[in-house]
Amino acid sequence: MTVFTCILLGFLVVCAVAASLSKKLLNTILIFMSYSLVMSIIWILLESPDLAITEAAVGAGVTTVLFLVTLKKIDAIMKKDEGEKKDE
Repeated sequence: MTVFTCILLGFLVVCAVAASLSKKLLNTILIFMSYSLVMSIIWILLESPDLAITEAAVGAGVTTVLFLVTLKKIDAIMKKDEGEKKDE
């Protein structure tokens, strides 16, 4: 196993732990997106380009967009002006 692959696997573990311990939903979604992108790189290294493309498209693309739209619909993402007014 190469050093690069070991670093990527370590980053996957860090992303998984960080996503489960994160308090903010938006941060969790961004961590999940980076997890999917690293996983697609690992699929490329394992010489499985079809899985890599699927992971990148579905895991990092479609799922992230759906999560962000859901957060917007339930008003979990505040507008910048609203957040500043609540702090005053």
